[in-house]
Amino acid sequence: MSLTNQLGLFVDVVQQGSFAKAALLHDMDNSALSKQIKKLESTLGVQLLNRSTRSFALTSAGEEILTQAHILQNTLDDIQNIADSYQSEPKGIIRITSSIFFGQHYLQPVITKFMKRYPHVKVTLSLDDRKADIISDHFDVAFRMGHLAESNLIAKKIAKTHFAIVASKDFIERYGMPTTPEQLITLPAVIYSNGESSIDVMRLSMQPHGEQFKNYKMQGNLKVSDVSSMIAAVADGLGYTLIDLFNLEKPIAEFNLMPLLTDYSLSTMDTGIYAVYPHRKQTLLVSEFIKAVQNYIGTPPFWLSHIPDYQQLYKGSSNG
Repeated sequence: MSLTNQLGLFVDVVQQGSFAKAALLHDMDNSALSKQIKKLESTLGVQLLNRSTRSFALTSAGEEILTQAHILQNTLDDIQNIADSYQSEPKGIIRITSSIFFGQHYLQPVITKFMKRYPHVKVTLSLDDRKADIISDHFDVAFRMGHLAESNLIAKKIAKTHFAIVASKDFIERYGMPTTPEQLITLPAVIYSNGESSIDVMRLSMQPHGEQFKNYKMQGNLKVSDVSSMIAAVADGLGYTLIDLFNLEKPIAEFNLMPLLTDYSLSTMDTGIYAVYPHRKQTLLVSEFIKAVQNYIGTPPFWLSHIPDYQQLYKGSSNG
């Protein structure tokens, strides 16, 4: 194994926090990985790690060499990116992760067209509503919705977020049409919750067309982790919900739904739809795929048409 590859293994051991996890990444036995690290130490003539039966710690030399190994990896990535930029068309493998609904309705159609256009592209698509670790799971790009946490990853916003409050006509006939947020939150809600986050707070203006906002807590007996099930429950009259419009695969009239409190301003709470990737310099394959997704969604996103005259409602969703 080359010195460069051994340094890569060393970086992964430190990033993963254990030999076992790093070995799993490379489909190696722990003993084989440990042997490569020992060979690296022998080649360099210094000890990189102080090991115990349960853990390890970087030596002073290990800390300095780790820093340089990161620089080396970034340089190699830059070299590959430069080479990729001279390709006439995208080719190779792209590993993509996304939430289930977004992947099924927005990524799969793009992948189909993309692979037909570029026959030398191979795609691995992983759909899960729980967020994958882009680095340790070796994804090239992830599509994320909502508010992004601070990280060293690079994020590109590909679409703005647009919210609506919706309920079925049967629900309104049963409970009456709420005219204020205070009235609305006394009614049952259907809440999206996937274990990592719950959408159970609405940020609305305190007055119709107002500029001052307040958080309103939704109350409900039903929580679901699947968007389609949430919409079905709302259509069945079990409650109202707060929904990001990209989750509407067709016009709300076809779900027998209607928007509520449309004369209030509704905050997007600093959320968006993003393509997230590990390195600032993308390969041609990754950049072209992100561009294809953006083109498919459109500007403004085509799903805004699923609520008639949406851009005149909720002040078009604000960032208040």
